[in-house]
Amino acid sequence: QVDLVESGGGFVQAGGSLRLSCAAPRQILSTFTSNTLGWYRQAPGRERELVASIIPGGATNYADSVKGRFTISKDNRKRSVYLQMNSLKPEDTGVYYCHHNGPYVNDKWGQGTQVTVSS
Repeated sequence: QVDLVESGGGFVQAGGSLRLSCAAPRQILSTFTSNTLGWYRQAPGRERELVASIIPGGATNYADSVKGRFTISKDNRKRSVYLQMNSLKPEDTGVYYCHHNGPYVNDKWGQGTQVTVSS
């Protein structure tokens, strides 16, 4: 059973945009709304790093490298978290992972979706 379903990765030229989605269809609303939701990425040969996160109250946090270009958002009714990525750069290339953590969900990861940005 897959708890987190990611979609939206792909191949894009530098300067382009992609929107990632991560759905948690098996979570009840109270569980989803109590989670801190995040997007991480891992480039070849590098450690996984936090790209953006959003806490239950809605406050967001971004890595310095993506500030002003990426936006994280969520839709509680759809049990989904999104990452809008604009002005993409080749260094944004990597596998992007959705992450949930909260009082009822302990460190849950999505399967990952590949993002490739060509120069």
